[in-house]
Amino acid sequence: MKKILIIDDEEVIRKFLRLFFEKNGYEVVEAVNGVQGVRVFKAQGAELIITDLVMPEQEGLETIREIVSISSGTPIIAMSGGGVIDPEIYLKMAKGFGAKYVFPKPFDKDLLLEKVRELLQE
Repeated sequence: MKKILIIDDEEVIRKFLRLFFEKNGYEVVEAVNGVQGVRVFKAQGAELIITDLVMPEQEGLETIREIVSISSGTPIIAMSGGGVIDPEIYLKMAKGFGAKYVFPKPFDKDLLLEKVRELLQE
C-alpha cells in the first residue's frame, strides 16, 4: 500500500484528505506543519507528499525545498488557499521549488486523486 504524507495546519483538511485517500486504498500519515512534516518524512518516508503552503513554524515553500533536498524523486503536490499575497503566486513559486502539481483551495478531489494516481504511476 502506497503511503501519502499530508502536511496541513488545518485539521479539517487533514481529516478529509486522510479519509478520502484511505477510502481509495492509500496509507496516510499526517503532519501539522512543515517542521513536523519533514520529521515524519525522514522517520517514516512516503511515496507522495501533499502540502499546504501557508502554515505556522515552517511554510510549504521551505518544506518543499527541504524535502526535495532529501529525496528529489518523491513527488509533491502543493495546495494554497491564500495568505498575505495571492494564492496563485504561492502556487507558481511552489512549482518552481519542485512541486509537480499545484491546487488552489478549495480543490477538486477527483482531479487531485487523478494526479496522485498519475504521479504514483497507477
